[in-house]
Amino acid sequence: MSVLLGPDQAEGLRKMMGEIPKTDTKIIAVTSGKGGVGKSNFAVNLGITLAHMKDPNSEKEVKRRVIVMDADLGLANVNVLLGVIPKHNLLHVMRGQKRMDEIITSTDYGIDIIAGASGFAQLANLDDKQKKNFIEGLAEISDADYIIIDTSAGISDNVVKFVISAHETVVVTTPEPTAITDAYGIIKSIVVESEIPNIKLVVNRVRNAAEGAKVAHKIIEIAGQFLNVKIENIGFIYDEQVVSDAVRRQIPFVALAPKSNVSLCVNHIGRRLMNIDIPEEEAGWRKFFKNLFG
Repeated sequence: MSVLLGPDQAEGLRKMMGEIPKTDTKIIAVTSGKGGVGKSNFAVNLGITLAHMKDPNSEKEVKRRVIVMDADLGLANVNVLLGVIPKHNLLHVMRGQKRMDEIITSTDYGIDIIAGASGFAQLANLDDKQKKNFIEGLAEISDADYIIIDTSAGISDNVVKFVISAHETVVVTTPEPTAITDAYGIIKSIVVESEIPNIKLVVNRVRNAAEGAKVAHKIIEIAGQFLNVKIENIGFIYDEQVVSDAVRRQIPFVALAPKSNVSLCVNHIGRRLMNIDIPEEEAGWRKFFKNLFG
C-alpha cells in the first residue's frame, strides 16, 4: 500500500527531487521475513566490509563512505551491535528538531550509522511536515557511496516502502522452515509492489555450503515458479560461535575475527554486490524518493 500525497505535497516533493543532484549513491535494503535471522548483524558487518573493500585490480583499500541506517522504527538495535549510544535518532529529524547530518554517529569501524527511532512504529504515520523533514534529511547524506537500510523484520507497509525504494534488496533467511516460509512471504510482497524487483538472497547460519545452496535453490525455484521472478543467490554465512561472541562483546565479527569463515563469507557477498551495476537513469536518489513517498 502506497502513501498517497495531495497535489500540493506532490508538487513540493517533485520540486525537492529536482533540486537534488544525481549521485552514484547505492542504496541497499536488508530485510527478512521474520526476526531472529541475523539481519541487522549482517547489515552492520556488510557495511564495514564495503567500507574497507580493496580495489580488485590494485588490491589497495579504497576509501568509501558507508552509512548504515536503522530503519526499524520499532525496535532499533544497530547501535547496540556496535556498542554505540547515539544522542539523537531518526525521530528527531522527522520532528524537525535535528538535521540528518546532525544525527549521524561515527564509529570506530569506518562506517557511520543513523539510529532508528525506537517506538515510532510506522513510516506511514508521518504527517506532511515529518515527511518533508525526512526527505530533506536524506538529501543531506547523498554524498555517501553506500547506504545500507536495515529494515524491521516481517511484512509491513513500512518494510515494503524502504525495500522497493532501494536499488537492491537483500533478503536474509536461515535454513529453518519458518524462516524459509517467511522469506518467500516478503519476496512475494516485494514482487506485488515493485515493477522490476531486484532481489538478492543470503542464507545465514548454515552448517555447510551444501545446506546454503539447498535452501537458496528451494526459495529461488518456488519464487520463479509461482511469482515469475528471478532471485539471485549471492552467498551464505556459516553458523559459527564467533558471531555470538561478537554480539555479546558488541564488536562486529568482521572486526573481531577478520579471518574467520563468517567474515570471509560476508566479504564474498560484498564483492558480489559491488560488481552489480546500477543503470544510469536509476542511480542516485530520484528513484528512492519517488518510490518511498508515492
